[in-house]
Amino acid sequence: MATALNLASTASEHFDEVPVGAVITKNGKIIAQAHNLKETNRNCLDHAEILAIKQACLALGSWRLNDCEMYVTLEPCTMCAGAIVQSRLKALYYGAYDPKTGACKSLYQVTTDARLNHQVQTTGGILEQECGDLLKTFFKNKRTQKKAKVKNDLL
Repeated sequence: MATALNLASTASEHFDEVPVGAVITKNGKIIAQAHNLKETNRNCLDHAEILAIKQACLALGSWRLNDCEMYVTLEPCTMCAGAIVQSRLKALYYGAYDPKTGACKSLYQVTTDARLNHQVQTTGGILEQECGDLLKTFFKNKRTQKKAKVKNDLL
């Protein structure tokens, strides 16, 4: 999770992206890592989880990630949770819960839904405070920047 947190910091500091980082491991080795690139690439699909899954599939030469585990700093949304199930990941570990769009526990339980053809071992709250603080700081800074811009535009 520490690597995912570093990726999230990079997303925020160098790319002005919402700070979410994702890492995929197999047999304890990192095979893929990514951070959000939605703003940079102007593509709503470029969530950290989706980019990491793409990298892992290329690294393994298969869309099936059966023996792989994902670590992500924020509870995945419905799109990402669906991709996690479809890629057959073995386990998912995430940091902060997302009460507005979380699809693994907060709003939905996509990754563990027994009606689907695959369930993912899912654990939330890993380094929750650190992951949450990174997001809170990012959005606080965004609000401050927006207020300063409005103030300057009025002058």
